[in-house]
Amino acid sequence: MKVREINNKDIWENFILDCDEKTFLSSWNWGEFNKMMGNKIWRLGIFENNELFSVASVIKIAAKRGTFLFLPHGPVTKYEIGSMRHEVLKVLLEELKKIAQEEKASLIRISPIWERNEENIKVFKDLGFRDASIHMHPELTWELDITLPEDELLMNMRKTTRYLIRQAQKNKDIEISQSQKIDYNPPTSSEAPFRRVAGGLESHPALGGWAPDIEKFNDLYQETVDRHHFIPFSLEYLKNEFSAFNVDNKISIFFGKYKNEIISAGMFIFWQGIGFYHQGASSFKYSKIPVSYLLQWEAIKEAKNRGCKIYNFWGIAPTDSPRHPWAGLTLFKMGFGGYKKEYVKTQDLPLSLKYWLTYIFEKLRKQKRGL
Repeated sequence: MKVREINNKDIWENFILDCDEKTFLSSWNWGEFNKMMGNKIWRLGIFENNELFSVASVIKIAAKRGTFLFLPHGPVTKYEIGSMRHEVLKVLLEELKKIAQEEKASLIRISPIWERNEENIKVFKDLGFRDASIHMHPELTWELDITLPEDELLMNMRKTTRYLIRQAQKNKDIEISQSQKIDYNPPTSSEAPFRRVAGGLESHPALGGWAPDIEKFNDLYQETVDRHHFIPFSLEYLKNEFSAFNVDNKISIFFGKYKNEIISAGMFIFWQGIGFYHQGASSFKYSKIPVSYLLQWEAIKEAKNRGCKIYNFWGIAPTDSPRHPWAGLTLFKMGFGGYKKEYVKTQDLPLSLKYWLTYIFEKLRKQKRGL
């Protein structure tokens, strides 16, 4: 097996298209996003006799807590090579260690996209990895098969969730709009955002004014941060994420309004047949008005319209942790029906004594956040 860098978008995306376990964190677009954020990246492929077996997106993270190489939800492998995962990761590590030495990184960190089972855990343990002090991306997610007809999806929801969606549909003061606008431009009929009507969404230029929609989202996002006390992404981060996926029409912002006031919003990515609920925001005002339920349902329907088969609600809390900061959000997500997926915990391969400074810093920060 040999490792080579991949510089062709079609080769990268077409390989991942044939892989079962994947998220947008392995997409070409996510690599472009990281470039926008000033991060150095490598797109590596593992080949045997010129046949591509696995790919890994590698990001250099330079932070106050230390410099390290990070593989988000990777490496991505074809399903049929499960028995070869040890060899694939071993060969990949040889190349990663060379890069780490050149970049003066103190560790290699992987957030695996591999199912959490004894066999996959053993692969990492045998190669010298240890559980990281924090997770970088979801290790526990909630997914929904959306190939079923809409009426069946509704019937499979929690009774309360289904009831709140129907109540919101009847409420004439609730409007759901969808936008792909990031910058301010004078409105035209073709650029107008959308509102919910019987049978779907229609253009409606009067919705919400014409300030940049990413900034509208950020305003509500910051309100959510203040209420739940988590570390937010910056406006630059949100803009770059949106721009990286919007170039291929793979992202939308949904706004939920009550009496013409935005009180709920979400950023959704649609990639390789999967819809992802990646960023969310809400207002405590009108907290009993079920706008968020209808917004989520409209996003699920949009994913279906785009040909997606799976809807990924992104991270959830362990169901045995009722005091977890995400417990309420987890209950909300699970109400739509679906199933849980668990990946191998984030893994660290220490490369120098500096690693332990990073470990202690992150351990303290995790305790402070109550995670």
